[in-house]
Amino acid sequence: MITKVLVLTGYGINCDIETQHAFNLAGAQAERIHLTDLLNGKVKFSDFHILALPGGFSFGDDIASGKVLANMIRYNLGEQVQKFIEGGKLIIGICNGFQVMVKMGLLPAFGSDYSRQDVTLTFNDSGRFENRWVHMKTSKGSKCVFTKGIQSIYLPVRHGEGKFVVKDPQVLARLKKNCHIVFQYVDMNGNPAGYPHNPNGSIENIAAICDETGRVFGMMPHPEAFIHRTNHPAWTREELPEEGAGMAIFRNAMDYVNENL
Repeated sequence: MITKVLVLTGYGINCDIETQHAFNLAGAQAERIHLTDLLNGKVKFSDFHILALPGGFSFGDDIASGKVLANMIRYNLGEQVQKFIEGGKLIIGICNGFQVMVKMGLLPAFGSDYSRQDVTLTFNDSGRFENRWVHMKTSKGSKCVFTKGIQSIYLPVRHGEGKFVVKDPQVLARLKKNCHIVFQYVDMNGNPAGYPHNPNGSIENIAAICDETGRVFGMMPHPEAFIHRTNHPAWTREELPEEGAGMAIFRNAMDYVNENL
């Protein structure tokens, strides 16, 4: 079976080519699809196994990062997205894509309610755009299919609105209890730490979350930006594996589709 991936593009999304390339390297048939082709019905979500919402600056981050795109998808394509999830398929949102997902209500989706917003991603505590590499560890009990077998990972962040916040303490408690938290920012020794290790001030150092199924996943760091050793900032000084650590996320998605769909 050929695994087909819809990589959304258009209106300021700018990491679509890298995301497409990463999925193709993992063995998928990834296509960059413009939002207008979905809105006018030329392309359907149902024709794909994986939906990828890449990073970028959709609609120039007007109102709030990801808000305009989130509303366009939710109010025009929401039913298609719901059926996509109910069909057991996968969704990944990276950086701006993660912002879109939380503002649509796709994450954390307590009780499989993919329409209620309980968390958001807002301005970094530093008050500026953060462009740096970060260490993360996988949270205990994570059921995310994209991160299977990953204990820790080193990836770049590039965002101005990456601070993860919750609506109230009950939301945070539920995120922990139901193992929605996937990655947390840590220092190079794997310990929770403040800025710059946590680049944005996210509560509980949260860098990524998933829904209760583990199939709908959003993260602020960019796995598509570390798919080859030459992407690493120390590649000329260190002996590194040929394949970058970010590829594991795309390969895990492929494995899940091949085994379950």
